[in-house]
Amino acid sequence: MSAYEVVPVRAFSDNYIWTLRDESRAAVVDPGDAQPVIDYLEREGLELVAIVNTHHHADHVGGNARLLSRWKVPVFGPHDDRIPDVTRRVGDGDRVTLPHFDVALDVMEIPGHTRSHLSFSGDGMLFCGDTLFAVGCGRLFEGTPRQMHESLSRLAQLADDTRVYCGHEYTLSNIRFAKALEPDNAALLALEQRAAAQRERDLPTLPTDIGQEKATNPFLRVTEPQVVAAASTYAGRALEGPVDVLAAIREWKNNY
Repeated sequence: MSAYEVVPVRAFSDNYIWTLRDESRAAVVDPGDAQPVIDYLEREGLELVAIVNTHHHADHVGGNARLLSRWKVPVFGPHDDRIPDVTRRVGDGDRVTLPHFDVALDVMEIPGHTRSHLSFSGDGMLFCGDTLFAVGCGRLFEGTPRQMHESLSRLAQLADDTRVYCGHEYTLSNIRFAKALEPDNAALLALEQRAAAQRERDLPTLPTDIGQEKATNPFLRVTEPQVVAAASTYAGRALEGPVDVLAAIREWKNNY
């Protein structure tokens, strides 16, 4: 396996295009904008070898066509015609190997944010688009609370040290919301200090990891008594089960 690192290429106001690279080649995850990718590759003297798409939203796939006009590379993505550039459509249980790097990534279907959302995990990494964020989860644009709960529960089964490369820099705003549910969560308060220091230096707060998310992310903590109590207070009724709790706190977060 080629030695490599994963670096963020920034796009728009808060997107990260995760770029797996070595000295000569690169693969990119969710290139919503081609220009910052082209600028990075040219500056670093890298050739593109693959594109990975987690879901169909334009800020994750909008750069595909322009990149493909220059580099004829495979595009791995979901069975969703809304991403016309995908050359290898994959689904739950499939495995893809990134050219050049020989990195195998297992595919998981994680609907909720969109109906055809995928994650790609392997070699201690998780690329999860907009399903799982640091201390948060994506809006339910096409899926249901039950789907999102099941998707997050599957991701939470990955090893605690799995590095989570999600699509946006939302950590501080997500922490502010999470504190409304668990104001005394020591892990959350410690994370807030670290994340604030990183952002003050204009550094990413990502990747996070699965262990940290299980300790701080209210959407993974929907059975914790304090989260259940806070969600029930918001909903104005006793909530029954984790799906109801997730639905309530997702609605709360939408309007927070």
